[in-house]
Amino acid sequence: MTTNNTPHFNGADYTPDRDDARLNGQLGRVWECMRDGRWRTLAQIADITGDPPASISAQLRHLRKPRFGSHTVEREYIANGLYQYKLKPNCEVVA
Repeated sequence: MTTNNTPHFNGADYTPDRDDARLNGQLGRVWECMRDGRWRTLAQIADITGDPPASISAQLRHLRKPRFGSHTVEREYIANGLYQYKLKPNCEVVA
């Protein structure tokens, strides 16, 4: 997923000992779900991963960041405030 051994999370309420395992797990599940390049809504990703939609949204944002691989995450409006997302992995990072 990235060239780093461990992605680096941050934030005002972030505590590595408490949060790393949970956040790395979420990121890994979102990656595995989305790496096939199919369009999915947050609810569809949540059904597959078991993670909350807000956490999935955060992990999709992380995947765009350089420290998480600079992957492309496309977003497409469906209707009534609903969006779907598609991951295009950065081939330079993915082996």
